[in-house]
Amino acid sequence: MIPGPGNDDPDLWLARWRAKLSTARLVLDADGNGSGRTDMTGAILAAVEAAERPVVLVAHSTGVASAILAAPLAAGRIAGAFLVSPPELDGNGPLARKLRRLGAYPREPLPFPSVVVASRNDPHGSFDHAGDLANAWGSLLIDAGQSGHIDMRSGHGPWPEGSMVFARFIARLAA
Repeated sequence: MIPGPGNDDPDLWLARWRAKLSTARLVLDADGNGSGRTDMTGAILAAVEAAERPVVLVAHSTGVASAILAAPLAAGRIAGAFLVSPPELDGNGPLARKLRRLGAYPREPLPFPSVVVASRNDPHGSFDHAGDLANAWGSLLIDAGQSGHIDMRSGHGPWPEGSMVFARFIARLAA
């Protein structure tokens, strides 16, 4: 479970899912905030290496950028990725200005199954941008409708619709 900085609110869907999944692990950088490209990549790789079974990355917001950067380095140990609300790293909004140091998203296809869930009114990334990323990565794009950034501000504490999509994704991986 890879949240963006400040997105590990205990009421947010990501934390709720982690509490219900006994094998789930939270990944943060050394500062505990998920803000650095190198630190987060290293933290994700360490978590993947420590896992006893193949890993499914579940990332939200800027955690998506970190997951995508780490994924090729641990591809043989990653079974899939569930990527929610990828922000635009080169936009003009306040989040994008903070994220410019991460650089651009890699554009190569991911070497494992993946899903990108995106909203049509996300203030941090357009649906078209998410669709472009999903196409480049070979991911299935899920349209979350008018769901904002799929965070606490947009009313997504439990996010039951997301948990159903995630359950179907996991079932397909296990098949």
